[in-house]
Amino acid sequence: MTPTATLEGLQASTGLSQLDQLKKFTRVVADTGDFATLKEYAPEDATTNPSLILKAAIMPEYKHLVEKAIANSRSANIPAAQRVQHTVDYLLVLFGIEILKIVPGRVSTETDANLSFDTEGLVNKAHKFIELYKAAGIPKERVLIKIASTWEGIRAAEVLQKEGINCNLTLLFSLVQAVACAEAGAKLISPFVGRILDWYKKSTGKDYAPAEDPGVVSVKQIYGYYKKFGHGTEVMGASFRNAGEILELAGCDLLTISPSLLGELKKSSAPVARKLSPEIAAKTDMQRLKVDEKNFRWLLNEDAMATEKTAEGIRQFHADAMKLEKFIVEKL
Repeated sequence: MTPTATLEGLQASTGLSQLDQLKKFTRVVADTGDFATLKEYAPEDATTNPSLILKAAIMPEYKHLVEKAIANSRSANIPAAQRVQHTVDYLLVLFGIEILKIVPGRVSTETDANLSFDTEGLVNKAHKFIELYKAAGIPKERVLIKIASTWEGIRAAEVLQKEGINCNLTLLFSLVQAVACAEAGAKLISPFVGRILDWYKKSTGKDYAPAEDPGVVSVKQIYGYYKKFGHGTEVMGASFRNAGEILELAGCDLLTISPSLLGELKKSSAPVARKLSPEIAAKTDMQRLKVDEKNFRWLLNEDAMATEKTAEGIRQFHADAMKLEKFIVEKL
């Protein structure tokens, strides 16, 4: 198949849902902690975060996982001062273990948001997650450690990748973050499409068609840079606001999609054309970006959207982590 045909003419067989068509050229990932959703849409991978785990943990059908996490903390003789944090960590891993019984690929488990500027703390938390998974018979190859795309987070990922622990760099909103992640050897990045759109809509008061969506444009730029300069880091578009954004990124390495949008794609059988391919992206007219710590911090500072959304995302994830801790304290 030629690149031109790939981009302009590739459509799946008549009658296939848009979700099934998309799966022909993009690895579909479910952005949820709800196992029923995973079974319904059959994604290859799954991602979680504190917000999703909190939402799932309070559902009656997952009460047994909460009870198991609490029982583990008690039986392991965890000191009282560390019991809540250990219970939360173990609960995150328990959800990951259950998810891996359903998806054939990998699960992403998120590190604490309040460690986002603590390289050593992030490395230690990743080691703990991997050990908990290992104790359950889950090899590290099936786990992605999610870390915010701060300078310190990227340095932690660099250490972990050299140890063979794969990382998913999340809360990513700019090319400089993406380039730093690739140069650190990160396995995967999660640029947040919808949150970029949110910022621009609020800033400009405009609505954007999917092809002009600033989040879509950002991911296409990152994808093009990676393919042009031979970076092996996988690009996984995330945080979508509508199906149009997803379809504009058809062909991206991976896309992690919420249950509501997975359902929308499954209900439609309209044709899906591939919009991204390595062959076309490799011809992108771009220059290499110099990324050392000084340049990273300066370029990120100069990008108001990326600076604000990274900080906001860290705060939001921390707030939900605190709600999850409070929920555990009440159970303890």
